[in-house]
Amino acid sequence: MIGRVDGQVVFVGGAIPGERVKARVERIATGVAYAHVVSIDEPSVDRREPFVDPPCGGCLYAHISYERQLALKAEVIADGFGRIGRITLANGPEVVASPDHGYRTRARLHLRGGRSGFFREGSHDLCSARATRQLLPASCDAIDELTTAIRSIGADAVHELELSENVEASERVVHLTTTARIEPVPLSRLTGTAGLTGLTAGGASSTALTVSGDPIVTDVVSVGGRSVSLGHHVLSFFQGNRYLLTGLVERVVGEIGEGERVLDLYAGVGLFAVSAARIRGARVTAVEGDRAAAMDLIRNSAAASDADLLPVHQSVEAFVLLRPPKPQTLIVDPPRTGMSRQALAGAVSLGAHTILYVSCDVATAARDARRLTDAGYALRRLDAFDLFPNTPHVEVVATYER
Repeated sequence: MIGRVDGQVVFVGGAIPGERVKARVERIATGVAYAHVVSIDEPSVDRREPFVDPPCGGCLYAHISYERQLALKAEVIADGFGRIGRITLANGPEVVASPDHGYRTRARLHLRGGRSGFFREGSHDLCSARATRQLLPASCDAIDELTTAIRSIGADAVHELELSENVEASERVVHLTTTARIEPVPLSRLTGTAGLTGLTAGGASSTALTVSGDPIVTDVVSVGGRSVSLGHHVLSFFQGNRYLLTGLVERVVGEIGEGERVLDLYAGVGLFAVSAARIRGARVTAVEGDRAAAMDLIRNSAAASDADLLPVHQSVEAFVLLRPPKPQTLIVDPPRTGMSRQALAGAVSLGAHTILYVSCDVATAARDARRLTDAGYALRRLDAFDLFPNTPHVEVVATYER
């Protein structure tokens, strides 16, 4: 939250807008100070007793009632688009709510001293992942059992656990990120971990060793009476909120006309591309640069044999230089850093009538909104999904028309 003292901007952790608090300044940077609440003189009516220590990963809003969290995120979106994008919104968008417990299907946990957990904000201190309520109890049980087994074999080279499970939690895979090679024999002693359907170890997916089971989990998304099956490797990015996944797909594919020519940049494993092809009958070209996700995209495209879908393993920057045929609708779902200038300029040059921009970062989404507006597009619709309850983060979906 932002406070001001004698003209000095102070970012205050643990506060709520409208409160009067005492805060200790912990760090000063260029033009801004960082502080944390010490005591609360005049509390907000929206303050609640946090269920966990808020600095524990993914819980910075734990002290704020959920209704106020949604309102704050809407205000942040309106502020970002106004201040950075110079686009005035009459109101902040309504933020689609999510249950705030057991919502995560993906997580990265760290191992230190034989223990696993999330990092506390701004530190390498571990805190309990179970206490944050982001993961299902069964997921925490599996992680705890695996952590104990890793400790028992003395695998000090394991320093991170990548968890991936499907929406139904019927499939659950963990990848062990290691700092050095571990011999297969001790790794084989981890294969009996209850609750896991797959276990891998090593570095990137191209070099990851499958220790046991299947490294891929499969989700089925149903929209409009049609189902889309999507397999994704434990190391591939996939939207991580089990409760809002279908709604997010519905929002994107709902903007696509039957049989349209669609180009999906940063397509990942094909969440939007395969859905658009199978549900809307769109003719889709899907582009993904990450090797693990591209392998999933190719596999999911082949499985959707009745769809008109072309997967491309290439960076977005390189692909747009090829001047592909003009799409009617362009989908972009870039990483948190947004689109590079080269990628955005190339995408704009394709002349699509509609651009669907999906983003998990308001600031970069607002920055690119300004660039799209300057290039002749107008923001027609803006929606938000609370994929990350109890955190400052929010997913936005914007529709632009030429």
